[in-house]
Amino acid sequence: MGQKKEDNGEAIASSMLELSKLKVPVISIVIGEGSSGGALALGVGNRVLMLENAIYSILSPEGYASILWKDSSRTKEAAEKMKLTANDLYELKVIDKIIKEPQGDEEESFLKVAKSLKKEIQKIIEEMKDLSVEQIVEDRYQKFRNMGEYKILS
Repeated sequence: MGQKKEDNGEAIASSMLELSKLKVPVISIVIGEGSSGGALALGVGNRVLMLENAIYSILSPEGYASILWKDSSRTKEAAEKMKLTANDLYELKVIDKIIKEPQGDEEESFLKVAKSLKKEIQKIIEEMKDLSVEQIVEDRYQKFRNMGEYKILS
């Protein structure tokens, strides 16, 4: 039997809690479609990278449209409102870096993306290598706290 929704939520929260307490830098990379509650845990990284054509959200656009409008055919409209593209998420400070995806031969493109990811990972490790455990944890905490945009409405 599959897990109950409550168990899934607890597992996600537990994963986020454990990631937040790690004493080493956490680098998350969104490479395809992250569209479930489990995607929340990716946000608890010191740095979050995302491929340019990936999407990252806690719910698929189809699910969003079905819940909000009871009409899954409004997927495109839902996707625009959800702000799930790399550019949207970079502007909201959810991700730290967009990794370009070159056009062309699939194998050649894969190798270029892999090389770009390796370079970014090495850069992050170099930036964080001299931080204390406390600084690493605080960096991750501040990153998470500063995500998104908040407006107080009167």
